[in-house]
Formats: sequence, structure tokens, C-alpha cells
Amino acid sequence: MARSAKRIPMLRRSRAILTSRRVWQPRLVFWAGALAIGLISVLFAKLADAAQHLFKLTTAGEGWNAWLPLVVTPAGFVACAWAAFVLFPGSQGSGIPQAIAARHLREDAERSRLLSLRLAAGKILLTVVGLFCGASIGREGPTVQVGASIMLQAARWGGMAQARGLILAGSAAGIAAAFNTPLAGIVFAIEEMGRSYQARTNGLVLSAVILAGLASLGLVGNYTYFGVTDVTAAFPGDWPLVIVCGVLGGALGASFSTLALKASRRVRRWLTPSPLKRTLLLAGGCGLGVAVIGLLSGGLTFGTGYEQACGAIEGAPLPWLFFVEKLAAGLLSMISGIPGGIFAPSLAVGAGLGSSLGLLFGSNIGLAAVLGMAGYFAGVVQAPMTAFVIILEMTGNHDNVIALMFASMLGYGTARIISREPLYHALSRVFAADALRRRRAEAAATQHAQDASRAPN
Repeated sequence: MARSAKRIPMLRRSRAILTSRRVWQPRLVFWAGALAIGLISVLFAKLADAAQHLFKLTTAGEGWNAWLPLVVTPAGFVACAWAAFVLFPGSQGSGIPQAIAARHLREDAERSRLLSLRLAAGKILLTVVGLFCGASIGREGPTVQVGASIMLQAARWGGMAQARGLILAGSAAGIAAAFNTPLAGIVFAIEEMGRSYQARTNGLVLSAVILAGLASLGLVGNYTYFGVTDVTAAFPGDWPLVIVCGVLGGALGASFSTLALKASRRVRRWLTPSPLKRTLLLAGGCGLGVAVIGLLSGGLTFGTGYEQACGAIEGAPLPWLFFVEKLAAGLLSMISGIPGGIFAPSLAVGAGLGSSLGLLFGSNIGLAAVLGMAGYFAGVVQAPMTAFVIILEMTGNHDNVIALMFASMLGYGTARIISREPLYHALSRVFAADALRRRRAEAAATQHAQDASRAPN
């Protein structure tokens, strides 16, 4: 009797917990946020593909329309830069540095300047417009900022206090849904987004990735981003190619990062006297450069570079200097100030480098392209686990795990020798520093107002 009497209050307590709004509201809001990330990521992908297709149709042929990029691309860059500066400040660039910076900010108001539903909508819109104008950008980095924004808003609606963990979960879900790469989303969250990763966020990250992945699967089904390839590096015959792709890819990736960081610092100093006017001038000049490179490459460098990378993985060699042209177009697009990521363009550069090395070595082009992608991408982001896992999932190349891991590690090691500063984290410090300056300026203004009110008339 005594035992049953004790069980009754425990059962009542359990029922009360299960039916408590305070227990279920945060969970339901979190689940809805994760599903929304998956749905919006798929919609974003469809819009991005449609924008690129429309640009290609508009500029196809040998008549006057072939020269349209010389007008459309600079004009589009200027329009995107203006909108990012005036209407959606904080939407510029990839979006991953903003998400990283937001995790290190303490005040919710400061995070809102980098992650919000308004910024997410602007990020999607301006990235799509940029792709319609031929910019060499991707949608994957922007999807990270969009995912983090949605999850941070879910935290506010659900009354959840784990803002940092939820930003991490939203970022991971964004990568997973953008590429259909759930493992890469988790590894990206651990290695790139949260260098001080905490085990208690495991459940948040896994849940967000699973739910976003389910939403994506429900709409587009299960797919491999670049198709499936079964090319494998034979030992020892193909291993010189593995080593060269890793070392040269890492060196080229680190060079891109170094150039991007140095150019960004100089641009910030140059913009200071007249920010808006000079931002628009810079965007127009970069857009014209991207248009000229695109025309010289026969249109290959416009857009994300997905088709070119996919063709190389399937065994179709790319032009010898495609990787140089694509790198230059991606660099100009990045420093122009328009919203857009570097994930997909970086993979295209890596595939181009691998294709050229494959021709040089007389090796399988598909194998060389995959290895080049691993080495170069690891060199750009200095995150070797993310590099080989994401390429493994995007190509279904499971028989080539060791070679991909080795190329990624060589790329990372080489990049660390050339540049000790990971690209995304260096850029995130700019956003964090801006937030700190704004906080100090607001504090100084408040103090000045208080001093003025205390002063005798």
C-alpha cells in the first residue's frame, strides 16, 4: 500500500511535466524551426538554380546578348551592394562569419544585428539576385546564416536560453540541408563553427540536422549533390597525384584566404571616408571584372561552378586555366560586398585544379577532381574533417576515404604554413569588433547624456 501511495504522486508529477506548456513549447518551437530550415533551404536552392539558368538563357548565343554581362553583372553588383548596405546591413559576404561572431556576442540586441528573420530574407533575396547577374558565389554559406537566424528566433519565441547552442544547431542544419550532407553538417558545427564545442549541444545539433534533413528529403528526396563516383586512388600508382593535389590545393587555398583577408582590410580602410559611395564604386568595379573574366572563359566562371565541377568529377576535363579564372572571379565577388558564399565556387576551383593536374599526370580526371576539391577546400577553410566529409557525402566516393583524408590533411597542413589565420574566423572578428565599437559608442553617448543632465543650468 505504501509503495502504491508513493507511485501516485510520482505519476501525477510525470503527467504534469508531460502536459506542461513550459516543457513542450520550447521543444515544439525548436522542432518547427529545424523543419523550417530544411524547407527554406530547399526553396533557396530552387531559386538559386532558376536564377543561374535564367542568366545563362539571357546571355546565351553569339549576338549582342553575349555581351550583356558587361552591363548586367556590374549593375547587379551595385544593386546588391546598395541593398545590403542600406536595407539589410549585416547580410554582406558569406554569412558564416556572422554566425560565428554571433556565438561570441553576449547581448541579444547585438546578435540581432547579425542574425534575424529580416536579414535571412534579405540574404536569400540578394544571393539569388547576385546569381541572376552572374556573380561567382554560392548559397551554402548564406544558408548557414539563414539557419542560424531561424533558430535564434525560435529561441526567442520558445523562451530558450541556449542561444549559442541554438546558433550552432541552426548553422549545422543549414549546411546539412543545403548539400544533403547530414554528417558534414555535424562535423562543420564541431570543427568550424564551434572551436570550443560543448558536449551538451550534441542533442540540439543532432535534432536540428535530423529534422532539417527530413524536411529536405520530403521535398526533393535523397540525392547526392555531385552524383555518385566510384573512382579510387590505386596504391602506389595514384598516390603522387594525391600528394600533389593536397599540397598544391592547400597552397592555392591558403593564397586565396590570404588575398581575401588582406583585400578586405584594405577595402575597409578605403571605404571609411565615404562608405556608401565607395561601396557602390567597389561593387561596380568588381562586377565588371567578374563579367570580363566570364567572357574570357566562355561563360564558365559565372555562377556557382556546379556544372563545371560535376562534369570534371564525371571525367570531362576542364580548360587548363579554369581554376585560376574561377579563383579570380570568386575573389572579386567576395570583396565586392555583395551577399554570397564561397563554398560551391571553392569546390569548382578545386575540381579545376585537380582536372589540370590529372591531365598533367595522365590520371583519371574524376579522381583528380575529387582530390583537388579536398586539398583546395581544406586550404581555404582550414577545416580538414569538414572538407573530406562533405566531399565524401557529395560524391558518394566511399571507397576513396583514405585518399580524401590524406589530401585534406595535406591541404590543411600546407595552408597552416602559409596562413595561420582561418578565413571565416578572421572575418568573424571584424563583425565582433564592430559590435564592440557600437556598444562602447552607445555607452559613451549614454554617459554623456547623463553628465549633461546633471550639469547645473
